[in-house]
Amino acid sequence: MQQAIFKKMTKKELIHQIKAKKSFLCIGLDVDLEKIPAHLLQTEDPIFEFNKAIIDATHDLTVAYKPNTAFYEAYGLKGWKSLSKTIAYLNENYPSIFTIADAKRGDIGNTSTRYAKAFFEDMNFDSVTVAPYMGSDSVEPFLAFKDKFTIMLALTSNKGGLDFQVLKDEAGTTLYEKVLETSTGWQNSEQLMYVVGATRPEYFQKIRKIVPDHFLLVPGVGAQGGDLQGVCQYGLNSDIGLLVNSSRGIIYASSNEDFAAKARESALVLQQEMQLIFNKKSL
Repeated sequence: MQQAIFKKMTKKELIHQIKAKKSFLCIGLDVDLEKIPAHLLQTEDPIFEFNKAIIDATHDLTVAYKPNTAFYEAYGLKGWKSLSKTIAYLNENYPSIFTIADAKRGDIGNTSTRYAKAFFEDMNFDSVTVAPYMGSDSVEPFLAFKDKFTIMLALTSNKGGLDFQVLKDEAGTTLYEKVLETSTGWQNSEQLMYVVGATRPEYFQKIRKIVPDHFLLVPGVGAQGGDLQGVCQYGLNSDIGLLVNSSRGIIYASSNEDFAAKARESALVLQQEMQLIFNKKSL
């Protein structure tokens, strides 16, 4: 059977967009119908209309969008259709934008392959987040898809992430360090990116010693209290190597009819801070 044709996004193309826009901003499209402007609730597809307005207002300031699939699955088939329409709109109108399915999938063998086909082929995302707890045979099926990226959880920004991720073995190696070190030996590991929370900036120096050339997806800037300067101090590499995510701080900057304009204002603040970092480091 002939494999479906799908959008391709190389690491080189992503780096080009980052340098062209002087931005490594990722905007999380985590849509809650209870938080979006009331006038949108009268439309046929409020979630899509909200996303479309946010995208049109911010696409020149960001290099990536990251819908968390839970916010769409919560609304059943309608929510899933809204997500599909959102990605189709992005791919058709802004094909240079990097798309991330924040799904945190993880299972073995054929199950992971089916997850990968759903997000990479059917929905045409550039990447998907996965959990590494079940090991190589739960992640490598995602890595088998050429020109697609697998973003693996490494050190997360939530409080409970410390329950396991920083536990040390007899040699003093933390679990998250072991995850990073082991995964670099997996098949097609050059297609890996890693989730590292912005609320853990002190760990970035260690992480960069293990994965100096991989991209890091960094949630937690904004509403969760993460500091962009702290992240960049140790997280940047020669290719930038960061996708810094902000969700609530941008998309819910206003609950009124000016929500898209206010979202742009919030995104612009972060992009300008990133541009200053570019200029300071002569990147």
